[in-house]
Amino acid sequence: MRLLHTSDWHLGRSFHGVGMLEAQRAFIDQLVAVVRDEAVDVVLIAGDVYDRALPGVDVVGLLDDALVRLTAAGAQVVLTSGNHDSAIRLGFASKLLERGGVHLRTRLADLDTPVLFPLDGGPGSTDGTDPAGPVLAVYGIPWLEPRLVAEQLGVETASHFEVTRAATDRIRTDLAARAGTRTVHSVVLAHTFASGGISSESERDLSIGGVGAVPLDLFDGFGYTALGHLHGRQELSSTVRYSGSPLAYSFSEAKHRKGSWLVEVDAAGIGEVREVLWEAPRTLAVLRGKLDELLSAGDFAWAEGAYCQITLTDAQRPAQAMERLRARFPDTLVLGFDPEGAGVAAKASYSSRLAEAEDDLSICCGFLEHVRGRSADDAESAVLADALEAVRLEGMSL
Repeated sequence: MRLLHTSDWHLGRSFHGVGMLEAQRAFIDQLVAVVRDEAVDVVLIAGDVYDRALPGVDVVGLLDDALVRLTAAGAQVVLTSGNHDSAIRLGFASKLLERGGVHLRTRLADLDTPVLFPLDGGPGSTDGTDPAGPVLAVYGIPWLEPRLVAEQLGVETASHFEVTRAATDRIRTDLAARAGTRTVHSVVLAHTFASGGISSESERDLSIGGVGAVPLDLFDGFGYTALGHLHGRQELSSTVRYSGSPLAYSFSEAKHRKGSWLVEVDAAGIGEVREVLWEAPRTLAVLRGKLDELLSAGDFAWAEGAYCQITLTDAQRPAQAMERLRARFPDTLVLGFDPEGAGVAAKASYSSRLAEAEDDLSICCGFLEHVRGRSADDAESAVLADALEAVRLEGMSL
């Protein structure tokens, strides 16, 4: 049988203010086509199905449509909840959906209750159909918020490591009980942040960006671990992988090649794992340079139809920079300024500039430079000087 490992759909997400529902719909079209063309038996979704806990009606409709189309194409679906999902809402009607081939693993109580897929054919279930034949057991670990689940999992320390260890221990216990009567191969879905190194007791609960990283060896012994949470598709080991998000959701993902993992499984266990690539709906461009160069150089022609993040390096912030850039790059979504030499030039604080100002005009011109990144030109200085003179004359007449 064939499994397709996906995660982090983030349905309903926008990209710097641009709605992505149509791009996500196009991804679903590609996904359904792959399921048909590759004869995929099971689609795995390792969390963050939605982008928010309370998705819009149109977003819920998109997931509903996706699940109907995937099952109609011949695949079953196993999905877990991520930190962006509401586990309760996503898990609604789970027993009913299971009859249609959609298996939800959003509740803590179900993490050691696998979906069983006989490897000699037959539908998936929670109890198996052939008590003697080889079977694939697919487990789903939803996002585990340590403070909320530590007591239920029986751990004293509310950390990502401890709750994930308790969850994987429960799965191993269930696997051991099943393996006594039949050949069982395992796949575990988990929405978590896994570190790439072998751990020791002194570094088991790493924290990066406020999210605890769990050591890779917590997943030792499983046939395949389908991870979600990180948006870059990557292989941490031969049996532990992130599929990444199907679409880029930030400019930091501009160089990602989005895709999923197609996993072959037979009676002997996990076999070949190969990549499946998704076509990006729009190119992302991260550009940097002086305004005049960006507007004239032929090297940047490829970015004219892309979503752009542009950083200007002009010594002074150009006037009407966004308007001028959008004349060539109409989908410039992010504009930043990093003047050349700013990193090494001595930068006086605004308060020190005030202390050194020789007159009121210097104060006003200094304020303009402070807030917009360039000094006042002659015309602006003249306007400020006239305004200050008018205020001075008015004060004298009082």
